[in-house]
Amino acid sequence: MDERPTQFDRLPTGSKLLLILSAALLPLGLALAWAARDSLQDANVANREASEEQGRAVARSIESLIARNALALSVAANGAFHDRTGDACGAAAQSLGVTPAIATRFTVRDAQGQMLCTHGGFEPRRDTALVAPGDIRLWVSEQDRAIDYRVGVAGGMATGDVTVDALRAAALEVGKDIDQLVISDGASQLTIIDARRPSSSVEPLHGRHAIGRGQLQVHTAVNVDRTTIFDQLAMMLPILMWVVAALLSWYLVRRLLIQPLGRLKTAVIAYQPGDPLELPHKLGPAAEIRELGQAFERAVERIEESERQMGDALEGQRRLVREVHHRVKNNLQVVASLLNIHGRSATTGEARAAYAAIGRRVDALSVVHRNHFADVEESRGISLRPLLVELSATLRASTPDEARATPIQLDVDGLYTTQDAAVAAAFFVTEVVEFAMLEQPGQAIEIELRRVTELAAHLTISSNALTPAEDGDAGRVQFSRVIGGLARQLRSPLDERMGRLSVDIPVFPD
Repeated sequence: MDERPTQFDRLPTGSKLLLILSAALLPLGLALAWAARDSLQDANVANREASEEQGRAVARSIESLIARNALALSVAANGAFHDRTGDACGAAAQSLGVTPAIATRFTVRDAQGQMLCTHGGFEPRRDTALVAPGDIRLWVSEQDRAIDYRVGVAGGMATGDVTVDALRAAALEVGKDIDQLVISDGASQLTIIDARRPSSSVEPLHGRHAIGRGQLQVHTAVNVDRTTIFDQLAMMLPILMWVVAALLSWYLVRRLLIQPLGRLKTAVIAYQPGDPLELPHKLGPAAEIRELGQAFERAVERIEESERQMGDALEGQRRLVREVHHRVKNNLQVVASLLNIHGRSATTGEARAAYAAIGRRVDALSVVHRNHFADVEESRGISLRPLLVELSATLRASTPDEARATPIQLDVDGLYTTQDAAVAAAFFVTEVVEFAMLEQPGQAIEIELRRVTELAAHLTISSNALTPAEDGDAGRVQFSRVIGGLARQLRSPLDERMGRLSVDIPVFPD
């Protein structure tokens, strides 16, 4: 038992393929996209941590630079006070000269903060700060654009500075992505690097780092490497690959299979028996489609050959049936001729009448076969109009001389019926017309045939000679029995009225 097709089965092949590929590849694409998204998030976290570490490294580098300069100046000043040379700045400068990458701008003061000497034209902006031996003091000098530091030594203090250029070089040495670097002491601030990009949509990572025991605050803004549009496209690449694979597969199947099959289907539907099968010239590169087209051609050739053989066999059958009907008609005519010959040689009138009656019935049967033979090739059945016309003429020609002048009027529709019904109708007309012609010669007889339904017609024969049988009239009683039997053969009730007999005949629809 065939199962009903599901909604999926009713879909076109291209849509089925697209759904199958989506079900097979989309979960894999989503999993790969999720993995790529996690990888990008991990990379962003790593970039942020690296930027934070870079800010801390910049702060440590600046603190280290200031500490080296302060330590070198503290050692040099401590040596100058210890030697008591009288030129503390000269001794300190000579000591600093052998230390690489150390600033040589400084001042030396005594323990009360009085200026003893200066070197390199340095004049610190804050002179009131007193620093104990071993301690250090840091502040921002906005006027000199430097970080000043003051160290305490035994017998006095020494003050130096680290310029912006030195601070910038130290910061850039460890931090390549610094967008902004500002050092503040709470009251003043010094901008070391300011490379901010106002048009940039990426917000730098800000940091705040304390150096010099909290005396200075280093504010950093570090550029964070983030995912680019190419990274985002790479994250969406699995989904894009699924879309491309699904659409490409759908296009290839439609181009290589669906469209050639559609053209082949159109050609097969347009094929008419007897016409050559014209397949489209372009069936695509698929060898299977071309082989299917060749298979259709071979099948059509075999069908046409079979139809030709069936046509030849049918023609032979028609010739055989034609010959059979022709032989039957000839045999009936031979029988009718023999009856006519024997009737003429009969010695009594009753014998001659009997031979004539039998001959008229054989003639009626012969007429039916002749009309059936005429219409057998069209398979429409037997035409009742020419049958009744010929039958009426035959009856008038075969009756005795005194009855041949009986007029027979026909009003018949062009209807067709089967051979069995035509035989019964012919015998019915023969019996009734013969009875009327012999009973009252010269009385007009009317034969009418009208369609009453799609499959039935009403046959009516009217004559003054057709009256109901009287008691004791053996001829009329026999006549009533005969036409009653013929009506039953036609499966129709017999309508007997004064001067009229009617039956129904099955006919073919228009």
